[in-house]
Amino acid sequence: MLRFMFVGDSMTIGSAGEHTWRHRMWQHLRSSLGEPGELGEPGELGEPGGEGFAVVGPRLTLHDKTTGEPTSHAYADGTDPAFPRNHLAGWGEGWLHMAPQIADAVTRDRPDVLLISLGLIDLGFYTNAEQTAENMRRFVAQARTANPHIRMVMLPVIPNVRARTDAPFAAEVARFNTLLAKAVADLDTGTSPLLLASSPPSYDIDVDTYDGTHPNASGEHRLAGAFADAMHQAWGVGAPYGTTRPELLNSLTTG
Repeated sequence: MLRFMFVGDSMTIGSAGEHTWRHRMWQHLRSSLGEPGELGEPGELGEPGGEGFAVVGPRLTLHDKTTGEPTSHAYADGTDPAFPRNHLAGWGEGWLHMAPQIADAVTRDRPDVLLISLGLIDLGFYTNAEQTAENMRRFVAQARTANPHIRMVMLPVIPNVRARTDAPFAAEVARFNTLLAKAVADLDTGTSPLLLASSPPSYDIDVDTYDGTHPNASGEHRLAGAFADAMHQAWGVGAPYGTTRPELLNSLTTG
């Protein structure tokens, strides 16, 4: 059984009233890898239709915008009650914040695969592209101290609405994505593979976000699809997004 851990910032933790892309990904994994299993020993990456999967992580809550704290359990109506809320994501947290935490989280929950979406908050408030890339490399090193065989899938930073009017910020995002691709190539190994997912090709912040940054329903599906398609294409894990449940793809246009 494969264990997945979602690692990210505000786009991954989500806020009260959202489904989150974590829920969309869980739906896809449930269809392509079989029903979630009981937590046992971590497994090997296998063929579609294997022995199920689990979602693990030390945190359970959503961000509550009214208090500014990660204290909400109010997922959107229609969220499957069986959906495991576990994750390692935080509003306003980036590579800078997650690098010191990841070893403990991996030791605690023993994930096989990390699905990582980080960097926007770093570049927006804390570090430049080079510094952010160094924190990404530190994150990888720390994760491997806890599990030398861990696999990681990373999403490039998707420019948000700020990049339209802040040219230096847009340049830092582009520069970091170049450095991220180089780091993934440098650090990828046979024992601990790294994979760079492709940015969703049709992602449109005017259509797929509710505020120019955070994904709405269609954006959640597109983010989940980026991770799912990368794992299927590179590792043969699962299936292309939406092929096992066509309604997932249909919802990209219907919400």
